[in-house]
Amino acid sequence: MNWLTNFVRPKIRALSARREPPDNLWFKCPNCGAMLFHRDLQQNLHVCPQCNFHMKIGAKERLQLLFDDGKFQLIELPKTQPDPLKFRDQKRFSDRLKEAQARTGNHDAILVAHGEIGGIPTVVAALDFSFIGGSMGVAVGEGIVAAARLAVLQNAALIAVTASGGARMQEGMLSLMQMPRTVIAVEQVKEAGLPYLVLLTDPTTGGVCASFAMLGDVHIAEPGAEIRFAGARVIEETIRETMPEGFPRAEWLLKHGMVDMVVSRRDLHDTLARLLQLLRRPTPAAEVVVIPPGGDAKRARSAARDVPAD
Repeated sequence: MNWLTNFVRPKIRALSARREPPDNLWFKCPNCGAMLFHRDLQQNLHVCPQCNFHMKIGAKERLQLLFDDGKFQLIELPKTQPDPLKFRDQKRFSDRLKEAQARTGNHDAILVAHGEIGGIPTVVAALDFSFIGGSMGVAVGEGIVAAARLAVLQNAALIAVTASGGARMQEGMLSLMQMPRTVIAVEQVKEAGLPYLVLLTDPTTGGVCASFAMLGDVHIAEPGAEIRFAGARVIEETIRETMPEGFPRAEWLLKHGMVDMVVSRRDLHDTLARLLQLLRRPTPAAEVVVIPPGGDAKRARSAARDVPAD
C-alpha cells in the first residue's frame, strides 16, 4: 500500500463518480401534469405557469408573501397539552405530533406574526396544511385567540389565512370547543372597530370553515381553492341532489356571494394593502368635488374650493 493507492486513487474515483441528480429539482403539476423546474416554480410563487394551478405553500412562506418586504415577527403562542386524550389509532397521536414538528419545524398547525402590510400594522394568523392537515385543535384555538388579543392591543388589523381539513379528531370535544372560542375572539376584534380579513386557501373545510373562516369583513380566496363544510358526496346523500359543476371551488362561491373576491397569489399583497388602507385610512386622497343640483363643472370647481380640508 502506498500514497497512490491510499490518496490518489480515491480522489480520482470521487471526481469520476457519476452523481445522481437530487429528487427535488423537478415538480409535476397536480393539475395539468407539466414538469416544472424548482427555481422557476419558486419564482412564480408555486403557481403553475401552464395552468395557473395554485399549489399549497407553508405558513412561513405565506407570511413572507403577505408582509411588506417579507419582514415580520413571530410571537410565542401559549403552551398546550400536546395529547390531552392520549389518543391512539395505528400509532400514538403524540408520535404523529412529533413527526409533524420534525418535518415542518413548527410547534403546531398555526403561526402568528405581526408587522406591516401596505404600511398598516397587521397581525396575521396562518394555518399550515402540512402539519396534520392544518387541523384545528386546542393549540390552533389558542393561536387564534392570541392573534385577536394582539390585534386589539396593537390597534392593528387581523388577517386569518386558512388551510385546514377541519377540527382535529384526535382531540375530540376539545377541538370542537375551539369553534365558539375563535368566534368570540373575532368578535372582540370587531368590537374594537378593527378590520378582520380572511384569506381562504386550498382547502378550507370542516370546523374551520364553520367558525372563524367565514366571519371576515372581507373574504378573499385563491383561485381554485376548495371551501366547504362538508364534502359533495355527503351533501348529495343528505339532500339527495347532485351538486353543480365547480362546487365548492372559490369561483363558484364568488358567483353565489359567499366570497368577495378571487385573487391570484401574485396580487395578494397589493390587494390586501389596498383593502387595509381603505379600511384604516378612509380619508380621501383627492379633493372632494361637490356638484350642486343642476350645476355645471364651473360651479362644481367653485364648490370644491369651499370644502374645508381635514
